[in-house]
Amino acid sequence: MVCSATSEPHLKAVSSGIREGLHKEYGLSPLASEGSPNSQWIVIDYSDVLVHIFHSDKREFYALENLWSDAPRVAL
Repeated sequence: MVCSATSEPHLKAVSSGIREGLHKEYGLSPLASEGSPNSQWIVIDYSDVLVHIFHSDKREFYALENLWSDAPRVAL
């Protein structure tokens, strides 16, 4: 999953919301997490699903979606 945030506090809030929501709803905890709001990129590893949270500028620069351009996109 790839998503964007508009600021460092927003990155932190999105990351926290994902962690808390998945833990509350499904009892899931991440296997690992890398990055920080300061780096403008956080990745959370849930084994079968990796969650990439980018600052908007970093997301455009790295364009991870282009690596898997043939994969189906799912609107959430």
